[in-house]
Amino acid sequence: MKLQLALDRLDWDQCFQLADETKKYVDIIEIGTGVIKEYGMEIVREMREVFPNHSLLADMKICDAGKHEAKQAFAAGADITTVMAFAPDATVRETIQTANEMGKEMMIDLLGVQKSRLMELRQLGASYVGLHIGKDQQKNKGLTSTTFQLIEGFHFRVAVAGGVTFEQLPTIMQDAPDILIVGSGIVKAEQPIFAAKKFKETIS
Repeated sequence: MKLQLALDRLDWDQCFQLADETKKYVDIIEIGTGVIKEYGMEIVREMREVFPNHSLLADMKICDAGKHEAKQAFAAGADITTVMAFAPDATVRETIQTANEMGKEMMIDLLGVQKSRLMELRQLGASYVGLHIGKDQQKNKGLTSTTFQLIEGFHFRVAVAGGVTFEQLPTIMQDAPDILIVGSGIVKAEQPIFAAKKFKETIS
């Protein structure tokens, strides 16, 4: 299982400091939507230069102009970017086609969709999805044993995110996602490097 560090609601220097501190234990560095809105593609380009050996995910949360926005992220150095599952079929299809053409990956963010949408996504060419409990949703309900029910019966590559804590790991690991996405569990830890180490060693 890979560990993805989610960098969001942080300033430029914090992003680079945290990524550098934890790089030994992190497989994928995620540049969050809020960070991209603040700094644009420049922070993706700089991350690519500073961390050439890590996979980079630019969390674009594409909803429209799929080809253009996917190309923006990939051209800046991202290996992976995201499109919302509730986006129009044409948008989802264009992002997946663009990723395939450029030798990159498209993760489909399942935030806010029902199980019926998954068959449609499969038909559109989706193979990599993100099970995502949003920041606002986490105030009422975080990840639980029922989170994975959404993808039961489908064979997607799966990343899981949503306020992940150490205490949740036994439950999450029962469903064996391919990627564990951790933000505040590392970023807000007193010593982020030791938190990243503990997450990585626990899931390896």
